[in-house]
Amino acid sequence: MNKFSRFHMRPGWIEVIVGCMFSGKTEELLTEIRRCRIAKQNFQLFKPKTDNRYSDTDVASHNKNSWPSQDVHSSGEILDSLLPNTHVVAIDETQFFDFGIIEVCTTIANSGKRVILAGLDTDWRGRPFGPMPQLLAIAEVVKKQYAICMVCGDPATRTQRIVAAEDDILLGSTEAYEACCRTHFDSGSISAQHLPPTISP
Repeated sequence: MNKFSRFHMRPGWIEVIVGCMFSGKTEELLTEIRRCRIAKQNFQLFKPKTDNRYSDTDVASHNKNSWPSQDVHSSGEILDSLLPNTHVVAIDETQFFDFGIIEVCTTIANSGKRVILAGLDTDWRGRPFGPMPQLLAIAEVVKKQYAICMVCGDPATRTQRIVAAEDDILLGSTEAYEACCRTHFDSGSISAQHLPPTISP
C-alpha cells in the first residue's frame, strides 16, 4: 500500500509565510507547530542543513524560540523522510532549497497533507528568491509578514545587507542585515547597487 493512500480522501493544501528578515516568519511557523501539537496533529518540521545560525538541529527564530527539526540537504530528502501518519509538514528557510521543493510540496499536498512553508520572498538585492515565486503562485494560503524599517519605522518589506559581501547567500542576523521599507531600501553605507551583479540561486 502506498504510504500516502490513507490521505487520498482528504484535501491537502500549501500555506506560505513570507516576508523580509526580522518580520517574524519563523516565529509564525513555530506558532502553527504549537497549534498542531495542541490539536494532537502529527507533524514533521524540516530545515535546510545550510542554515545553522542558531542551531544545527532546531528551527529557531531571531527571538531564540526553537523547536526540534530534521535538517536535510535537499528537497528530495523531505519526501523520503515523511511518515505515513504525518498530518502537517512544516519547512523553514524554504528559499534555500533547490527548485525540486516545488514538486515535493505539490506531491505532499496532493496526498492530503497540510504543507506550511516559511521563507524570504526576495533576496538582499530585492529580487525574487529561489523557488519562492513558484511556491507563492501554487499556494492556497499566503501570509505576508512585515518587519519595521530601521530608518523610518514604517512597515519594512526589504532585506538590506549592511556588510560588504558579494555572495548571493550570506548567513547572518542583525550583524549583516537590517529591514527597510521600499523608500529606504539600498540607502546607507553598504548598498546592493554598489556591488557587481550576480545570479541569484
